[in-house]
Amino acid sequence: MATKAKTAVKKAAPKKLVKKTVKAPKPASAKATAGKKILEAIAPAPSFEKREVIAQFQVKAGDTGSPEVQVALLTKRIEKLVGHLKANPSDNHSRRGLLGLVSKRRRLLNYLEKKDVKRYKSIGQKLGLGK
Repeated sequence: MATKAKTAVKKAAPKKLVKKTVKAPKPASAKATAGKKILEAIAPAPSFEKREVIAQFQVKAGDTGSPEVQVALLTKRIEKLVGHLKANPSDNHSRRGLLGLVSKRRRLLNYLEKKDVKRYKSIGQKLGLGK
């Protein structure tokens, strides 16, 4: 027992201080920069259309989540997807996505019909939807 007590009392050797050099970050490669520029050039077109639709159907300033805006945006996406499917009739993955968008729009319209029939009819007329 006495030997165990002696080993526990031993002091640890002092740690050596090691200086580490910090390297500056590498500049972005030419490929990465070119890719970002291409994406920036392509991205504004859809967002402009989206902002346009939001401005047309928003209930109040800054509104992006009201059912009217959501239905209008879904309708825009559905119209684009229908055009794509006319050009590519065998694209079954996109067809499945289209069915999901249509059902989501239908659910939003059902919700709007329950909450406020006047708003429901208004959005239906503006977008040219049935019923």
